Amino acid sequence: MNLLPALPEAILLLMILVIMMCDAFFGQTRKLNYVLALITSAVVSVLWACNAADPASHYLFGNVFVADPMSNLLKAFGGLATFVTFVYGQKYLEARGLARGDFYVLSLFSLLGLSVMISGNSFLTLYLGLELMSLSLYALAAVWRDSTNATESAMKYYVLGALASGFLLYGMSMMYGATGSLELAKVFEVIASGAVNKIVLVFGVVFVVAGLAFKLGAAPFHMWVPDVYQGAPTPVTLLIGGAPKLGAFALLLRLLVEGMLPLAIDWQQMLIILAVLSLVIGNLTAIVQTNVKRLLAYSTISHMGFVLLGMLSGVVGGKIDGIADAYGSSLFYSVIYLLTTLGTFGIVLLLSRKGFEAENLSDLKGLNQRSPWFAFVMLMLMFSLAGIPPLAGFYAKLAVLQAVVNAGMVWLAVVAVIASLIGAFYYLRVVKLMYFDKADDTHALEGSGTMRFVLSINGLAMLYLGLMPGSLMDWCLRTIKLTLAS
Repeated sequence: MNLLPALPEAILLLMILVIMMCDAFFGQTRKLNYVLALITSAVVSVLWACNAADPASHYLFGNVFVADPMSNLLKAFGGLATFVTFVYGQKYLEARGLARGDFYVLSLFSLLGLSVMISGNSFLTLYLGLELMSLSLYALAAVWRDSTNATESAMKYYVLGALASGFLLYGMSMMYGATGSLELAKVFEVIASGAVNKIVLVFGVVFVVAGLAFKLGAAPFHMWVPDVYQGAPTPVTLLIGGAPKLGAFALLLRLLVEGMLPLAIDWQQMLIILAVLSLVIGNLTAIVQTNVKRLLAYSTISHMGFVLLGMLSGVVGGKIDGIADAYGSSLFYSVIYLLTTLGTFGIVLLLSRKGFEAENLSDLKGLNQRSPWFAFVMLMLMFSLAGIPPLAGFYAKLAVLQAVVNAGMVWLAVVAVIASLIGAFYYLRVVKLMYFDKADDTHALEGSGTMRFVLSINGLAMLYLGLMPGSLMDWCLRTIKLTLAS
């Protein structure tokens, strides 16, 4: 058996053990943990990116683990997100005494769980990867033990996350009971044969979609998102709101497309409801927020609505048509959303300092007076989230809307456009605060030179990918085609 496609996961696990040992024996050398975690996330990201060039799909460990183009692409961006989070969050963590080995170990464990989930080829592997990632994030949300807000958000996250896992596991068990298999390809074959009880299958799909909606943060299963985003330390919020969204996309594709595509006419109707509710509730509720992390939480909910629009557009009138374009647009949107989220929270972390949390919208007042360059970076990020050309977010939304229109659901595209216009209000409000209001805080912006450099590249990437989106879009489309053809 060729185990090279799983080499990054092996290296990641080995380095987690190394960091644990270093923390045990050299606990006072906090910088060592940071450097090792940074190197680990960078190395595995590069390895996954190299593997993404391989068009073949490799099935390992009894066909429960698959290394295909889509999984490698998503894992490469997931590793990049973890690397960038370490860079952005280092000063914040040091100022609050949180730059300990447990933070880096749990962060890398969540990345390992993410990679296992993305490469899952059976219900068992998908669930184990999901739980490894989720349990690590639950613990990270409570890593700031002196903060009552962090403890409260961790409890809510844990309870509601366990409920979501229960829904998902129950749905998987029903699918297993109906089809007699845990492997996605065999589940697909059994469902396509029509030799199973349709009622049991539909009930299974309902529970699976409900569990996925919880993990995705889609309305009406979104109640945990704003509280966790606000209460958790900001670097942890970035870990929760960044790479796991790529995992949620992979989970949607693995379960609903690779495993349950013959039931598309059933789960498509549920995704339509989830998408519309996410777009409407996310954007309308974000308007009244004064806390920037809660605003970004409701913004996340609305953006998950766009991801769901792409996922449901591969099915037209019960027939599979334009599937690669639809899912490719959804993948592209997920990647662009991840990069934009990293930059946005990077600015929030840049504004924070020891004894001060940059959490309120008022903390952004007069940012142009304090730092014209980073005000411009934040402007590009806000315009991208709002879908204003020529930023990357505009092209991402346009690609999804084209897929929806091609699927014959023009009314759904109209709803999405109206919701985006509503959302533009609170993004432009942030720009107004930065450029037209007088600064209440005149402290110099903190942040290492490395953080400032990476944050600048992050912001400029939104402009570059908006002006020249073709290479990334082609990569996403090619990835989906190769993955679904295997």
